[in-house]
Amino acid sequence: SGGHYRPPHCFARYKSAILVAYRNQEKYLRHLLYYIHPFLQRQQLSYTIYLIQQVGTGSFNRAKLLNVGVREAMKDEEWDCLVLHDVDLVPENDYNLYICDEYYPKHMASAVDKFQYTLPYKSFFGGVSALTPEHYMKMNGFPNTYWGDGGENDDIVTRIHLAGMKIVRTSPHLGRYRVMDYNEGTETQEPWRRPPSQHNTRKTWKADGMNTLQFRLLSRTKHPLYTKITVD
Repeated sequence: SGGHYRPPHCFARYKSAILVAYRNQEKYLRHLLYYIHPFLQRQQLSYTIYLIQQVGTGSFNRAKLLNVGVREAMKDEEWDCLVLHDVDLVPENDYNLYICDEYYPKHMASAVDKFQYTLPYKSFFGGVSALTPEHYMKMNGFPNTYWGDGGENDDIVTRIHLAGMKIVRTSPHLGRYRVMDYNEGTETQEPWRRPPSQHNTRKTWKADGMNTLQFRLLSRTKHPLYTKITVD
């Protein structure tokens, strides 16, 4: 219930919240849930899957939705790890552990089939990443001001460095992912582009993030395979 699981026969060493920013991608969601639950259970994690849904027809704001997800998830549990997960990516290797690096933010989708299992560019931080709550707050979360352009991943990389951290990457033979492609328009293509940043991150990162997050929580419901958080 609510996408929550803990191993029945042992004490889980890690508690991970899986946060998925979402809007109208039902096929992708069903595909992801079908694969991700058995995958996480084989790793004997205690976890909950959160779907953070944006209402309305305005531009999609993935980064702000993930901020909302972190804020809401932390009300439920003292999570060890926050895994930020695109809805259209499925992990291929069971040894790609959905736990955080103790010291630094971890980029997990280091080898995606769409890019011939290499990084599209050197500072890429998109797809799937894992941060402890401490990492997330130290960099003031994600920016709230990216609407529709998908440039937030590069902003986040800059934030990580400005906060005195660096990125660790899952090795490519473990961090393999498949992109689901149902040809539902171009919306799912957007986050892979590298648009020019419209933001002066060095000046804005301390004043745009978790400490300035504003949203309206419309509903919070437990479904059989996930907890759905709907926001305006």
